[in-house]
Amino acid sequence: MIVETQSVRFDSISLDSGATLAPVDVAYQTYGRLNAPKSNAILILHAFSGDAHAAGIYEGKPGWWDNMIGPGKGFDTEKYFVICSNVLGGCRGTTGPASLNPATGCPYAMSFPVITIGDMVRLQKMLVDHLGIEKLLSVCGGSMGGMQALEWAVRYPDSVASSIPIAATARHSAQQIAFNEVGRQAIMSDPDWNEGNYYDGKPPARGLSVARMIGHITYMSDDSMREKFGRRLRGKDEFGYDFSVDFEVESYLRYRGSQFVNRFDANSYLYITKAMDYFDLVNGFASPAEAFRNVTARFLILSFTSDWLYPSYQSQEIVRALRSRNLDVAYCELPSNYGHDAFLVDVGEQTELIRGFLARTFRERPQG
Repeated sequence: MIVETQSVRFDSISLDSGATLAPVDVAYQTYGRLNAPKSNAILILHAFSGDAHAAGIYEGKPGWWDNMIGPGKGFDTEKYFVICSNVLGGCRGTTGPASLNPATGCPYAMSFPVITIGDMVRLQKMLVDHLGIEKLLSVCGGSMGGMQALEWAVRYPDSVASSIPIAATARHSAQQIAFNEVGRQAIMSDPDWNEGNYYDGKPPARGLSVARMIGHITYMSDDSMREKFGRRLRGKDEFGYDFSVDFEVESYLRYRGSQFVNRFDANSYLYITKAMDYFDLVNGFASPAEAFRNVTARFLILSFTSDWLYPSYQSQEIVRALRSRNLDVAYCELPSNYGHDAFLVDVGEQTELIRGFLARTFRERPQG
């Protein structure tokens, strides 16, 4: 399935910080067909380093969730109309720090206003309204995408029939904030970062690469790293007794870091991780349960046994809050050795659960 990225421009967007961005572009892709009553639309929300290309083939590459979106898959495009957009602050077509500031004709860089998960969702709502869809059948995402799925249900309760947060949290713990801060410091400590003004010169590739290496470690589990690498040496039979690459895992992390530099903007890394750290679904409410007081959506919440970055207890806290409001919520902790990345790669049980949940939601919602 060959797909294309589309773009729409809005005059402006008001942000949680009080700032206004004008204009603002949003890049998105769609898969499947919207039915006549527009009742089969699903919004897929990407994780931190994702983009609008969730499925199909674009520029010769498959989408980041191609194993879940398509004919006969978990998000069956023979039944549903699936949308995925690049988040605000991103670097793959939606307005972010690398975009041109119309007031100066230069990239925003660090003059870009600080954004929140709420701002990302507000822009997505503008896109969904632009497409003429009054109520989404479902919103779904893993990791940061799960945060957006929760925000959608709370902020726009009349616009969401169901929500599927996967490997997510209602707010970052101190440890999760700490990992993001180490990544940000790696970038800002790179001399090439130049206070964010690197677009006409050399990007802070070393800092961004290290930030990605740190992040990637948190996405895997001890078991998955042992199975994939162990203590195997890379291209040699004995230690080099120097600081070149000795172990397979060292080579892998360096490769991941260098690949990330080629596709992601360092300033977007700073802004998006900050938005994740600011996210707190309970902010402004007396309790987690109170945050869900106006919610009408049904929920399917998934977590994974080996995920130590977004451990299951955080999903279970959300489940308890939803159940205290007598909301329709199903929860499953799936066994997996893949760590946090399980939602991207270990899709067998995930597919069956989502397929059944969506079928029930579609069957029971009004179609007129």
